[in-house]
Amino acid sequence: MMVFDLALPTALAVLVSGYLLGSIPFGLVVTYLGGAGDIRTLGSGNIGATNVLRTGRKGLALLTLIGDGGKGIAAVLLARHFLGETAAALAGGAAFLGHLFPVWLKFKGGKGVATFFGVMLSAAWPVGVMAALTWLAVAALMRLSSLAALTAVALAPAYALATDQPPAITGLALFMAVLVFIRHRENIARLRAGTEPRIGAKKAS
Repeated sequence: MMVFDLALPTALAVLVSGYLLGSIPFGLVVTYLGGAGDIRTLGSGNIGATNVLRTGRKGLALLTLIGDGGKGIAAVLLARHFLGETAAALAGGAAFLGHLFPVWLKFKGGKGVATFFGVMLSAAWPVGVMAALTWLAVAALMRLSSLAALTAVALAPAYALATDQPPAITGLALFMAVLVFIRHRENIARLRAGTEPRIGAKKAS
């Protein structure tokens, strides 16, 4: 049995490996090792870089951002190197799932934005770059990190189509975009109510 152009056992191995790599909770690890405590008890309780930044430790937030994005990059590049493009897309999607639903934390993970960018920049760099530029533009204009992220991920499938990416990449972008929106449902509610904190505000989001 084949999954795209991979044998089923190979595809399953790629998915499991990508998931386990993506499930490494860098935010939790760096805040604990950095003496900032359990990030799950601080701010919004999220393990991502935005919440780590609320500890006041910019260095720890940067390390979290690099780790969360880097695991997406590593999953894609390793799978591509050994097994090709289909495996790269599968590994990237699995790493993204691992970040959102890590088995080590009872499936309570981050919101996926950094890992999304890591996966897209390595899976299809033109899409990743355009999504990153979208984030920067919306963040600069609106000062709303969540709105910038939602806009960037929503446009990523369109960017994939516009740059003639393979169907696997467009599907990957769409898959991650849907999950990012689901994970941001509280932010979306605050955006609609006009109560979402702007970039630079101290209030937890």
